[in-house]
Amino acid sequence: MNPVTSFLVVLCILAGLAIGQTSYLGFVFFGAALIIAFSLKMANAWQKFVILRMGKLQSVKGAGLFIIIPVIDNVVAIIDERIQTTAFNAEQALTKDTVPVNVDAIIFWHVHDAEKAALAITNYIEAIDRVAQTTLREMIGASMLAALLSDRKDADEHLKDEIGKKTAPWGISVSSVEIRDVAIPEALQDAMSRQAQAEREKQARVILGSAEAAIAGKFVEAADIYAGHPAALQLRAMNIIYEATKERGATILIPSSMVDSLNPSVTSLALSLATKEIHN
Repeated sequence: MNPVTSFLVVLCILAGLAIGQTSYLGFVFFGAALIIAFSLKMANAWQKFVILRMGKLQSVKGAGLFIIIPVIDNVVAIIDERIQTTAFNAEQALTKDTVPVNVDAIIFWHVHDAEKAALAITNYIEAIDRVAQTTLREMIGASMLAALLSDRKDADEHLKDEIGKKTAPWGISVSSVEIRDVAIPEALQDAMSRQAQAEREKQARVILGSAEAAIAGKFVEAADIYAGHPAALQLRAMNIIYEATKERGATILIPSSMVDSLNPSVTSLALSLATKEIHN
């Protein structure tokens, strides 16, 4: 009983008691209080009252006070039109590539037609849960595991559209569906981890091979330059000797063929300069 109705009932009862419990007028006030209690209804801003009159739909009342006829009118449903959430899941559902997964999701929905929600289905809240679970299993069975793990947003939109089509005849709209978690077997997680590691090693080897090929190409270009300009090769060899003798106590082993190809006086000059820099 709503507060306004309760206040009027109490007021009528008190008036009846004031007139006298044994008088007929007191009984009249008491009867009026009972009629008011069964006649006055008040709906909140988010509620819709579905009213049948002698078994037929009479009206759907919204927020505020309204009156019904006792006995003849019957409030068969009070519909909450606020957005509501329902969590649902699918356990051990097989994907298209026969991988068992456990998927948890949540659906946001609201009633947009109170008449249909009250008269078209017995229990629309339970029906939403069943439809959501069935649609989720159908979606999992039609999806590959990789797509299910990577394309969450596409899966959410698909579930929203499919569930919305099934609940629309009941006066229910689906605002959104969100997949919260996709759990796969631990053995498969280990296999996927090893596969990812192998892919990374493969990519690293490919990059290293590309670098080696680029370096070899540069060496070929350098060899062509040295072949056409022997003096450049001698200068390069002198530079190598000079760089190698910078560190104290370094021992340099030079092949005799390399010494013969170089100008002895130039080689001696490079060694003397390197030795002088070390002592300084």
